[in-house]
Amino acid sequence: MTRVSVLIVCSLAFLSACATAPVGQLGPDGRPLPQVYRITAEDAGRIQYRTLDSVNALRQAAGAAPLMLNAELNAAAATHARDMSVQNRPWHFGSDGSSPLDRVRRVGYLGQLSGELIAETYETELETLANWMAQLDTRLVILDPAARQMGLAWYQEPNGKIWWTLITGS
Repeated sequence: MTRVSVLIVCSLAFLSACATAPVGQLGPDGRPLPQVYRITAEDAGRIQYRTLDSVNALRQAAGAAPLMLNAELNAAAATHARDMSVQNRPWHFGSDGSSPLDRVRRVGYLGQLSGELIAETYETELETLANWMAQLDTRLVILDPAARQMGLAWYQEPNGKIWWTLITGS
């Protein structure tokens, strides 16, 4: 009897090891739908510095100088992230017709604008950075050797959607 019990327990253990982990909801394409990444007030500083550290690691690997966070560029990025949410579209022009250059001048940035990256997503800052690095045009903004400063901000809607803006300058 104990031999049968051991065999049953081993069989159940083997079968449970073969089971796959439950996947969240699936989309129409059969792939898992994104999970909502909630950003809390405590996360704000960590997100900016985690992204800065990641950007600088990528820049170092490419032979470019590190960037420093800049308060004016952060402010311009925050304004645009919120404005994209209001417009409900990711694009580089503000609802008032402003360009990235207009926005950095408005906040008093005295340097030269290098580039602006935007995203509309439910993904984390590092997933968003990876997506930017996967595209040549956005990767060139991150790795621009002339850039010396960076601003990063986001706006998260109640439904979890995040509007990211990263601005570089020199």
